[in-house]
Amino acid sequence: MKPAAAAAALLLLVASCSASEPELPPVELPPSGGKFDYQIGGVYQPEARVKIVVRDRGKSPVGDRYNICYLNALQTQPDPMDGGLSWWRQHHGDLLVKKPDGEPVIDPEWDEGILDISTADKRGKILEIQKKWIDGCKTSRYQAIEADNLDSHTRAAGAFDINATKEFMKSFVRHAHEKGLAVAQKNGGELGDSGKKYIGFDFAITEDCQANDECAPYADAFGDKYFQIEYTDEAFRKSCTDRGGRVSVIRRDRAVVPYGHPDYVYEACPPA
Repeated sequence: MKPAAAAAALLLLVASCSASEPELPPVELPPSGGKFDYQIGGVYQPEARVKIVVRDRGKSPVGDRYNICYLNALQTQPDPMDGGLSWWRQHHGDLLVKKPDGEPVIDPEWDEGILDISTADKRGKILEIQKKWIDGCKTSRYQAIEADNLDSHTRAAGAFDINATKEFMKSFVRHAHEKGLAVAQKNGGELGDSGKKYIGFDFAITEDCQANDECAPYADAFGDKYFQIEYTDEAFRKSCTDRGGRVSVIRRDRAVVPYGHPDYVYEACPPA
């Protein structure tokens, strides 16, 4: 091939790649070590020093903070909201993991159905449904999404494995990024560095990683850009000693009830 023809071919290839991979809008990340509050069990006015707030997608964000929109990516939402178990059974029953008797497989701890991401076709249909919820987070002025239940394959009665989770979440994160939303990996330490490098998660939110001795995978993948929730005093205190000056660590009650509830617990590591 002549030099001029080769150059023209190269330009055509670059143009083709650019056309197929449009540049994504920038996403805003939460400040590393910023004090955060986890409010998915009920909303309340956060303390003045709190910079980051997580709330359910059905709730309004807090002005003047970095807001993260909680979305149950691989299981049903709490009834009776749009996306609850009864809603999926009525409108998209074929997209729930079923037992041999035709009844949905249920996560016994939270009484939630498992979304069936076992095939590319089902993954596509579920994502199309969830896109409006992702878009709704953006419209409500959240800066990021927390994608929960990345370990649903362990409760799916063999319907799908962690590889299906990776494929679904890669598409999920891609759509959120197209809308200018960052996405937090919720737990899922078993993903290792594939959560960031393959799926594209921007940061992580962990529960009980100190109590379960599994904080290292998040640090390896995200550096100090992970936010840690502990539910026991011992694990919280040790986390504050080990990394409280670098990583944002809080203690919450297991049901994450709102301020004013008799079971409410909220503590954050003291400033370094």
